[in-house]
This record gives sequence, C-alpha cells and structure tokens, in this order.
Amino acid sequence: MYEGHATSATLGADLRALRRARGLTLAGLAETLDRSVGWLSQVERDLSTPSIADLRRIAAVLGVPSSLFFGRPEAPLDEQGYIVRAGSRRRIGSGEAGLVEELLSPDLTDDFEMVQSTFAPRSRLGEVVTRPTQEVGYILSGRLDLLIGGRRFSVGPGDSFRIRGEPFEWINPHGEPAVAIWVIAPPVY
Repeated sequence: MYEGHATSATLGADLRALRRARGLTLAGLAETLDRSVGWLSQVERDLSTPSIADLRRIAAVLGVPSSLFFGRPEAPLDEQGYIVRAGSRRRIGSGEAGLVEELLSPDLTDDFEMVQSTFAPRSRLGEVVTRPTQEVGYILSGRLDLLIGGRRFSVGPGDSFRIRGEPFEWINPHGEPAVAIWVIAPPVY
C-alpha cells in the first residue's frame, strides 16, 4: 500500500498494461517521466512505491485520470483478480462532463476493460473523441444519443452499439440518467 490511498496489488500490472496499450516502451516512459528504467520496472512489478506526484505525472503521460490509481478497496485475497463486488468498484474519470464511470474489470491486464457508465441528465461530452479502440456498449436504463462517425443514433434499454476507432460523442438530453455497460479494447483507462 502507498500512503493509505490505494492498494498496490494491481497498480504495477495496471501501469504496465496502460503503457503497453499506448505502444510505449519501459525506457520511453521512464525518459518522459525523467526517471530511471529500473525505478519504473520496480513500480510495474509492485516492488517500489510511487509517490502521489509520480502517479499524477504517470497519469498525465498515459492520458488517464489520476483517480484511476486511487480508492481501490481491498478484496479478499482469494477474490483478487477474479471478483469485483458491487460496493468495491474503482471510480474512474473526473465526472466533470456528467459522466461517472466504474471499472467492472478486476484490473487492466486483459485485452479489454469493462466499465459501467452513468450519464447524468442533460449532460454532454462536449468534444468529439477518436481513439484506437474497438468499443461495444449496452444500455441498461435511460436513453442516450450517440454521434458515431458523423451519424446520430438514439439508444435505450436493451440496445447495444459498436464504435471501431471512429470519432464519437455522447449526449444525454433527457431528464433521467442513462446507464450503460461499455467494453473497450484495448483498455484506455
């Protein structure tokens, strides 16, 4: 554990998975962080504990919210890497655009990640996003408008969608939250 903010059981593995998903080498990331390859290697193997400032810099370089690295509830040893209990999900992102996301995957070491996304009423991403991923979503409740590759779609409970590296944006112009399960490959958080 580091400074009581998160457990390090998967921190190193998550950092390694994110670095690899972005096509960065250990040496390249270490150089960008102005750290040694040895230090970064130890962090990725959970042998060294990064400071809060280090985690913020790593998050910035990897393009993820620093909140991803904090607030991991302890899971029983026999469940770690297998089970994520409803009350133990990691919140990711800042929630600023009216989007609250929770990581459903135990960590980021798989070829994909699964996220539960809750879109606040009358919220909008406010920017078009393009990322080198394949994404599939399933709407559990509420309604959501998606702009995918310049086309607008409205989806509701039971509907699903796919985005393959196309520019997209989401909008919830409705008066109730929309909740979706989102699978993203490779992991981006």
